[in-house]
Amino acid sequence: MPASKANQKAVAKYMKANYDDIKVRAPKGKRDLIQAHAKLQNESTNAFINRAIDETIERDNVKEKGEG
Repeated sequence: MPASKANQKAVAKYMKANYDDIKVRAPKGKRDLIQAHAKLQNESTNAFINRAIDETIERDNVKEKGEG
């Protein structure tokens, strides 16, 4: 059953209030590689990309502090 207009509006309002959109450009074919890897990790593509970002920031911060 399709979502009602009211439901769509509520979801859009929630998304706008709670999430930022970031557009990422990748070379042709890389999207498929990213999606396949995420699937192997039992994650959505979005969850995988967010995890990769979080882990990279954490690793970089450790390096900057001289702990790594």
